Amino acid sequence: MSFDVEKTVNELTEWIVGWFDENGPGCNAVLGISGGKDSSVSAALCVHALGKDRVKGILLPNGIQPDIDCARLLVDHLGIEHYEVNIKEAFDGVVNAFPIEMSEQTRINLAPRIRMSIIYAMSQSLNGRVVNTCNLSEDWIGYSTRYGDSVGDFSPLSNLTVTEVRQIGSYLGLPDKLVNKAPSDGLCGKTDEDNIGFTYDVLDRYIRTGICDDPVIKEKIDRRHKQNLFKLELMQSFKPSSGE
Repeated sequence: MSFDVEKTVNELTEWIVGWFDENGPGCNAVLGISGGKDSSVSAALCVHALGKDRVKGILLPNGIQPDIDCARLLVDHLGIEHYEVNIKEAFDGVVNAFPIEMSEQTRINLAPRIRMSIIYAMSQSLNGRVVNTCNLSEDWIGYSTRYGDSVGDFSPLSNLTVTEVRQIGSYLGLPDKLVNKAPSDGLCGKTDEDNIGFTYDVLDRYIRTGICDDPVIKEKIDRRHKQNLFKLELMQSFKPSSGE
């Protein structure tokens, strides 16, 4: 199935405008800017739909961020207002106050959860609505932090694969450095594909066609998808019986 990037961008633009008309007339789109493709494309789409004056970027390094230049390149390229909040003191404060031994995965997930708290605080003070920047490929295998980068008020990319997001970024004229840099969570020093054990090209083909030539990788994708479906569902709640 071919992907019509122009049609998709037009539909996305109309959808974003409609969402704000219904859920926040006159409000700003506020999002964390990492310098990766997803935040870059999300920001560019919001600028395309709302204008640059209604898009606010939040840069959130944890101490020293080696690729902070990519985040700064993006906000300069789009000409959007932006703010930088270094989370190191908050991060170290939680780590130092933690009453039990912190697991490595807990430590990895702590930074995106702190970042999202700050993004919501900034959004509330900027008359904003928070942009979720996750894409379908990451959501499919649960490659996000629950109550971190997995949340937001609206999500332009959650039904688009990595391959499609890249095509949109190129169509919108974003610098190639931002669109095609190797995806990384910025947390553990590895690329996404190193962590998950297969490429996004393979994953995206499987999502869109159901075809995966390697049965081992197919099983790995299916297992991760099943294990992480709960991240995409509303929290389950107890419903008392009617008493009849």
